Amino acid sequence: MKFADKYTKLFQYLLPAPFTIAVVLSFITFLIAFFFTKEPELSNTEYFVELLGYWENGLWNNGLMVFAMQMMLMLVLGHVLALTPFVEKCINQITRFANNTANAALLVSFFTILVAFFNWGLGLIFGAILARKIAEHALRNNIKINYPLIGAAGYVGLMVWHGGISGSSLTKLAENGHLNQMMNGILNDSQLSSLPNQIDFSQTVFSGINIYSSICILIIIPLAYYLLGRDKSHDAIPKLKININHSELVNSKFEGAERLDHSKIPAFVFGLTIISYAIYKIFIHPNPSNLGFITPNYINFLLLGFGVTLHQNFIQFLKAINQAISGAAGILIQFPLYFGIMGIMKSSGLVQDLSGFFVSISNETTFPIYTMISAGIVNVFVPSGGGQWAVQGPIIVQAAEVLGVSLPKSILALAYGDQLTNMLQPFWALPLLGITGLKAKEILPYTLFIMLIGSLIYLSALLLF
Repeated sequence: MKFADKYTKLFQYLLPAPFTIAVVLSFITFLIAFFFTKEPELSNTEYFVELLGYWENGLWNNGLMVFAMQMMLMLVLGHVLALTPFVEKCINQITRFANNTANAALLVSFFTILVAFFNWGLGLIFGAILARKIAEHALRNNIKINYPLIGAAGYVGLMVWHGGISGSSLTKLAENGHLNQMMNGILNDSQLSSLPNQIDFSQTVFSGINIYSSICILIIIPLAYYLLGRDKSHDAIPKLKININHSELVNSKFEGAERLDHSKIPAFVFGLTIISYAIYKIFIHPNPSNLGFITPNYINFLLLGFGVTLHQNFIQFLKAINQAISGAAGILIQFPLYFGIMGIMKSSGLVQDLSGFFVSISNETTFPIYTMISAGIVNVFVPSGGGQWAVQGPIIVQAAEVLGVSLPKSILALAYGDQLTNMLQPFWALPLLGITGLKAKEILPYTLFIMLIGSLIYLSALLLF
């Protein structure tokens, strides 16, 4: 634990708030572009103003702002789904079997990984609530557990999310024309025409390499947590206050439009209509087997339908929205800043220079590995998969095209690196820490250990496929 204390203090000392990091990175990118990409015929003043224009254009880029909204909704609606009575019942059923640390850690990590594969916002909150419920169960029944270990198990979903159905880069690549739009102005017309119009989920999320790595994670990580939980030296009765949820009084005398707000019928009709149409879209898709119908908009459409249906009325759904939306505040203003960085890199030619460097040190075998390592490093400073895709995506795509490396594999390497160091970077652990009452230094020893195991799994996937 002494190591965890020192690590936490070092992390807090070296890294300011994520928004501050985004501002600092903006300045650094601006200065690098200014000193290394300026054309000789331009004066310093002219190029300074030109770079500011590149930054502003990137900041409010229409296509990227749509992307930001899609990712925000994916987090918020996933969180809303985690707050439904149905999910609470599922959590209560799992809690019954958590009668010791080893079993609890295995169950929490297994189900958190499974849920996070479908939606990262849902997985993040689900894991946190499940860990908290198990601690409350232990307190009520006087069971000694290693609560920090179980809390760490509830955070492990952030190590699989980007390779899942809600992964930022993977969902955007599934949209028609996203790749061409992103690389327009970086690649020439001939190179742009060679890019695929769409990289669907059959090539990424449900590809051989990702199925292999996901199954390995789903089996090995819970087993590792189980073995860690066998050590009872850190077991103790959890010290926390049990949340008492007082059920709201049912007011049968709602008047006028209030009846519509609290009625189950409109919510069920609205929600089930959305879900039914989403299912219908699968059957009318020209080639449903390649999963090309799965896009950010499709995922959010389904989440909206399930959220409204499972909350049973509009009032409860809106209350959950109010609770969930605060979790997205941390990334709301960061997205435009990272888009601004991308604007400078793209328009100044810095993307070409950086991709050229990667090409010079890589070959077909080493490029995905370097991509994973660099993505892991970038994630420490850019703790947002969407922001990271905006900044690092163009570099990886161009370098992969020059080297002739598989684009889907290269992008999965970025996803693996991004999600791995979430176990190192405690930014996304904040909601979990708030729900569980744990401290970052308490869960970090376990998340760092799991990160090492995950690194070996993802590295083996990149080498074998």
